[in-house]
Amino acid sequence: MIRVPIVPRGNWQEEVEKWGMLYHTFDDKPYWSESACYVFASTEIEVIEKATNDLEAMCMAAVQHVIDKKRYAELHIPDKAIPAIEWSWGADVPSLYGRFDLAYDGVQPPKLLEYNADTPTALLEAAVIQWQWLKQVQPEADQFNSIWEALVAKWKKLKDEPGCLTKNFVHFAHQDSLEDLMTVTLLRDTAQEAGIQTDGLHMEDIGWDSTDNTFIDLQNRVMTSIFKLYPWEWILKDEFSGNLLETVKEVKWIEPIWKMILSNKGILPILWELYPDHENLLPSYFDGPRDLSDYVKKPLLSREGANITIKYGDQIAETEGQYGAEGFIYQKLFELPNLNGNFPVLGSWVIDGEAHGIGIRESDNLVTDDYSRFVPHYFK
Repeated sequence: MIRVPIVPRGNWQEEVEKWGMLYHTFDDKPYWSESACYVFASTEIEVIEKATNDLEAMCMAAVQHVIDKKRYAELHIPDKAIPAIEWSWGADVPSLYGRFDLAYDGVQPPKLLEYNADTPTALLEAAVIQWQWLKQVQPEADQFNSIWEALVAKWKKLKDEPGCLTKNFVHFAHQDSLEDLMTVTLLRDTAQEAGIQTDGLHMEDIGWDSTDNTFIDLQNRVMTSIFKLYPWEWILKDEFSGNLLETVKEVKWIEPIWKMILSNKGILPILWELYPDHENLLPSYFDGPRDLSDYVKKPLLSREGANITIKYGDQIAETEGQYGAEGFIYQKLFELPNLNGNFPVLGSWVIDGEAHGIGIRESDNLVTDDYSRFVPHYFK
């Protein structure tokens, strides 16, 4: 794995906007960055793919373990959600996608930093934008990227399997943000390619019909299959959470509520407990750093690098944010590769339980946050 400086396309803004990426620049700095790219050997891609599939299998076993051992309190999962979690897991309510964040230097095995299992973003740039870049800039090369095709295949499976979707129609709900809108638009496009009808709305526009005990959209249509780009822990704090939990067997939610177990960083110490010394895991604990001299303190529930504390030697670095009330975990610090002042993290995408591609975000330090750049890749 190497980082290669390159000259951006002269019309790169126009090119990425053509494919829907309207948020390519933050504060006059490129978020989509093609002034460099990452180049892998095919053997390195095989390593990443295997690690991702192994981690997914371990995570499924960890969900079963949490349910069997009733370890919800350690994850700060509210009691009212437990019956729905256990029902959805037992009923094998399907999952669409997720994203593992991996540390990888091309030498050591990839290490799991966290699992974005419920509301992963950076999907448009991973599935579409870097693929279009590849076809223009490196047409003879390959890219670890079958995300789009895998999403279409999964939607087709959901459409064809009895009980997965209702009326061959899916509502897509999200927050009022451009990035979330474009993520949902991509997912709607893949669903429509699979022959599913879709409509989109904001989360706050979902209504409740107390007469028929159903969720309704802005046209008063009953909502029976809902993709939501909105965290489960936030939903459970909303006023309609009781209605949701009462109707969880009738309404098909994507991602399913059992994903609460995996979208929580408390899954990291549980994985380390179940698979100690596994080559793709880092030592992680609930009760403090123990014997870790260098570590990262992470909130159970947080996003975009908020409320992180890094202890490295005698130095301590902290990020701000609004998370941490639920508690923290402690994970051994893995030094990201420093490539001329750029620190990459690999987002490895799982579609229908299998690895289907990567996207790379790089930072100027060890914390990946909102301003971390997305950089394309290819392999030989």
